[in-house]
Amino acid sequence: MRVIITPVTPFQQNCSLVWCEASGRGAIVDPGGDTERVLAAATREGVTVEKLLITHAHIDHAGATARLARELGVPIEGPHREDQFWIDLLPQQGAKYGFPPAEAFVPDRWLAHGEKVSVGELTLEVAHCPGHTPGHVVFFERNSRIALVGDVLFQGSIGRTDFPRGDHATLLASIRERLWPLGDDVVFVPGHGPTSSFGDERRTNPYVGDHVPG
Repeated sequence: MRVIITPVTPFQQNCSLVWCEASGRGAIVDPGGDTERVLAAATREGVTVEKLLITHAHIDHAGATARLARELGVPIEGPHREDQFWIDLLPQQGAKYGFPPAEAFVPDRWLAHGEKVSVGELTLEVAHCPGHTPGHVVFFERNSRIALVGDVLFQGSIGRTDFPRGDHATLLASIRERLWPLGDDVVFVPGHGPTSSFGDERRTNPYVGDHVPG
């Protein structure tokens, strides 16, 4: 799996273009805004975007989803249905943070833990990882050992849990029970900031590393 990361919106959210080299077909993960830059990357690489994948429904990750799906004529997959209330609040979220007008939407496919998503000839495994939001999902491509984790985990940090229906203990459990078992060698793309590996974070992350009690 190939990945190009484009930071978008004033929040510098890592919007990812992922694609299958064999087929040239790909997906945009978390189209929060500035979609012309992401589409330019797809054009440059010769990628045909066949779907949008959503980790969770905060404005910087999902604000441009409805418009882009309509423009491209492609389906929306994800997040887990527990994030519907965040999707419904997208217009209010956009107004609160000064984003362009955002539309609510209903995904063509809600995702649940253990399901799989196809991108070209690739298979992405879905892990439901609540805590930052109740419906947050993570996408993992086993052959390339790459995970797209949204705002669950960052280099040296973890996702905020002070939003409605966030929960710190649940987030820690999601990381330790659903991410760490995938393997220390997995490289992950976070929702913001630089990439890292599960192994590096398990060893050194001050919030969820092995040295942290509990």
